[in-house]
Amino acid sequence: MLIRLPGASARNTAWLVVAVTFLALLVAAGLRSAPGVMMVPLETHFGWDRATISASAAIGIFLYGLVGPFAAALMLSFGIKRTMLGGLALMTASTFASLWMTEPWHYVLTWGVLSGVGSGAVASVLGAAVVNRWFATRQGLVMGMLTASAATGALVFLPFLAWLSQAGAWKPVAIAVACACAALIPLVLLLVPEHPGDVGTRRFGETGDSAPPPPLKQAATIGLAFGALFRAAKTPMFWLLFGTFYVCGLTTNGLVGTHMIAFCGDHGIAPVAAAGLLSMMGFFDLFGTTASGWLTDRYDPRKLLFVYYGIRGLSLLALPFLDFGPASLLLFSLFYGLDWIATVPPTVKLANVAFGEREAPIVFGWIMAGHQLGAATAAFGAGAIREWTGSYSPAFLIAGGFALVASVVVLGWRVKAVEPVLSI
Repeated sequence: MLIRLPGASARNTAWLVVAVTFLALLVAAGLRSAPGVMMVPLETHFGWDRATISASAAIGIFLYGLVGPFAAALMLSFGIKRTMLGGLALMTASTFASLWMTEPWHYVLTWGVLSGVGSGAVASVLGAAVVNRWFATRQGLVMGMLTASAATGALVFLPFLAWLSQAGAWKPVAIAVACACAALIPLVLLLVPEHPGDVGTRRFGETGDSAPPPPLKQAATIGLAFGALFRAAKTPMFWLLFGTFYVCGLTTNGLVGTHMIAFCGDHGIAPVAAAGLLSMMGFFDLFGTTASGWLTDRYDPRKLLFVYYGIRGLSLLALPFLDFGPASLLLFSLFYGLDWIATVPPTVKLANVAFGEREAPIVFGWIMAGHQLGAATAAFGAGAIREWTGSYSPAFLIAGGFALVASVVVLGWRVKAVEPVLSI
């Protein structure tokens, strides 16, 4: 069933789809940020060590990215709407089932494997697919808005989840996330058409001179995902984007998103206050990533990436030396938050130019897998470093150094590194 709004137009319908997609991405981001809130309560309640809990978070983050290219292929084979519904249903079931966990492997299965697969179907590749299908113009701006929803997930969820867990409880967090995922299912079912033609409209901004929209259907989902990878892997641009996005994940949700609350706890900052710090970063990123999308439509994305990775690296290198007072943390939140995931719009644009709008969402899914591989490395590695050394500082210094390297590498890209559009 699909609700058709009276007076629907390409403009109105496209923005309605964007709004529902924004909410779905927001909830997926909230789910992926929840383990950072539950880390200390789980450690206290079950007696599990920090490395074990971090391992589950790492698995979830890695699968969140690895599923991306297959989810993008599923969107071509079975539809964006069905893929979204399947992902949201799996997210709901896995987080709700975790209420009965008693062993570490239960946590790995529910919050690691199953929720990782489910949230991977509702990730950045979904945003790329929606943008390509529903927008002929302003693609950078819309991708920036959808990317910012990940930060908004932290902005909306973390203070509330931290408040739920302030007495050391973890079950209220799981219940809240499960309910949020379930609430999105009817919205997607009723308000998201599969294609503009289904409601008698065209893509936003589409004219007679616009490039043709991506095809509605494509068979052989698994073969399509791997075929796109094999073709993309022959180009230097793919490995440059994959490598820098690995660093992006290493320096964002895997490290700060997973361990920042615990890092602040080591400095005597309460979980609710630490979650507020992450929310502040999310607030700043709403502006930073949306602005990044606007800038991506107008400027060289390589130069934007140079600035973004450079600012992020310097911020992370400075953090361990701060006094963790209100003023210093506010300054860190400002600079780091504006840059949280501003790298996504220029990376998507480079992928579109290199691989064409038809294959770009799938190739970007593989690039996103590199992002989540880096995030998983940081999620587990930072927990292990904290367990071994008693401090998170070395992990933040290592991540900051990698970001500066990425900044230099991306500036050295040549324009001709962007390959001609690949065809299926």
